[in-house]
Amino acid sequence: MSQYRELLPIAVEAVRRAAEAMRHRSPGSLTIKSDRDLASDLDFTIERDVRAFLAAETPGIGFLGEEEGSTGPAEMRWVLDPIDGTANFLRGLPMCAVSLALVHHDDAVVGIIELPFLGSRYTAAKDGGAYANGRKLTASSTIRLNDAIVALGDYAVGSDAAAKNRLRLALTAQLAAEVQRVRMTGSAALDLAWLAEGKLDAALTMSNHAWDMAAGVVVAREAGAIVLDGNGTTHTSHSTVTLAVAPSLKEPILGIYQKVALAVETEEGRTWL
Repeated sequence: MSQYRELLPIAVEAVRRAAEAMRHRSPGSLTIKSDRDLASDLDFTIERDVRAFLAAETPGIGFLGEEEGSTGPAEMRWVLDPIDGTANFLRGLPMCAVSLALVHHDDAVVGIIELPFLGSRYTAAKDGGAYANGRKLTASSTIRLNDAIVALGDYAVGSDAAAKNRLRLALTAQLAAEVQRVRMTGSAALDLAWLAEGKLDAALTMSNHAWDMAAGVVVAREAGAIVLDGNGTTHTSHSTVTLAVAPSLKEPILGIYQKVALAVETEEGRTWL
């Protein structure tokens, strides 16, 4: 654990540099990654800068970035989403983040999330607690489902989007009938940080890319939230989906997800559990 904590200042500096670039540099030209999925020049610039900085500061640790893939050892590596919520960033919407994690043997052990336009930085190391701007975080204590505010990850775009969205749309409808409010911010890292802070009661994402989830999973867990796969087992880097919930809402939220997933699976033959 001490080893991970010792790496926190380096990770914080890497994220600080990235957040400064987001605040003060223009997006530049855009690259089409797939249908309705874009990356800006700044995504690539930030990723290259952070990769180079961390390679110099922690030469024995590998790196995985959303835009340009992996370099170095895979046993322990930094995992970066340079701009989580690029679509928001391009429109001047403040719900976007830099998300950096340290993953050791597929276990996320350090997480840093910065919201450059909202003035918040979230930090966590395994077994060391989670903090926002130095303030210790505790997940929500909401008990009743109809008092819960639940964030959903983005609807799918790109190939097979229509099929993937059947589950997302059905889950949206079921949650809308049972919880206080459903929200979609457009940034998985922000959702998990706000879950850790108690602003949200659950953050449900129907995917599990390491650059999207790893940092937020550490922050949420260290604040006391529970993070699960769709079958109810503990979430890992190999999980299909990411269900992060306040402890008291684990059973009802998991029950809603599994009920919807089974109905969609029965209808179309796709496995979601």
